Amino acid sequence: MREIILDTGPFVALLDRSERSHLACTAFFKEVNGRFVTTEPVLTEVVYLLGPSFAIQKPALEFILKGGAEVVPQTPGSLQRAMQLMEKYRDVPMDFADATLVVLAEERNTSEIFTLDRRGFATYRIHSRKAFTIYPE
Repeated sequence: MREIILDTGPFVALLDRSERSHLACTAFFKEVNGRFVTTEPVLTEVVYLLGPSFAIQKPALEFILKGGAEVVPQTPGSLQRAMQLMEKYRDVPMDFADATLVVLAEERNTSEIFTLDRRGFATYRIHSRKAFTIYPE
């Protein structure tokens, strides 16, 4: 089955109607045929960005629990690779959550990403070679 990596920006935009990208992200999410995968650091960022109230954070957790995306846990090997990528892209810069998504792309052999971070993900490469296909267009 087709897997698409889910980044923080569109995850927040799906849940927060006040986000300027809400409609574009919602439309893409409804139209796409495939399964979304993400990482624990992305989920942590989303919960933090939604706000301090549990009532505002709860939909992010429910989204995952209802199958909106699979959360892939980090392993020692994936953490090591994330550190290598953060060092390599330190001038971009690459944050930890983004590094875990590139590692996830490498591990899952997918190049599709649902992100609002075009600058970063247009620069990052999977296995130092393959470019990402970035959605929404």
